[in-house]
Amino acid sequence: MNVNRFAKGVAVTAGLFLACAAPGLNRAQSSPPRPVPSPPKVSPAARPKGDASQTGVFAELKLTDEQKARIDEIHRIMTSRMDVVVKDEKLNAYQKEAMIQGYQHMENTQAFEVLTPSQRREFREKTLVRSAAQQQKQASPK
Repeated sequence: MNVNRFAKGVAVTAGLFLACAAPGLNRAQSSPPRPVPSPPKVSPAARPKGDASQTGVFAELKLTDEQKARIDEIHRIMTSRMDVVVKDEKLNAYQKEAMIQGYQHMENTQAFEVLTPSQRREFREKTLVRSAAQQQKQASPK
């Protein structure tokens, strides 16, 4: 289990590193880079704000005050890191999006580690129910 966590952390870190290094690789090629359509700009307002322990599946769990405080601390740290990424002028939109997704993944992983084993089971069950509902919604014709 710890090997999987370590492997996921390494994969996220490697992805972030490659996302940052990718523009430098394009400059080394002899042909000029092709224009790539940029995704919509990431705005700080687009990210959920507020108490992380009170949003999403975490709100449905019965958390102790200590767990809420720890999750809020994790959320505060990751939010400050994401704000730095959003304001960084050296990164393009793809790099910003990749780094923000990495930070969100790290936040979720660290918050999950705060939960007790029974809370983790409940979290997984609720996440699976949400995922199944989302897939069913996407599969149904409009």
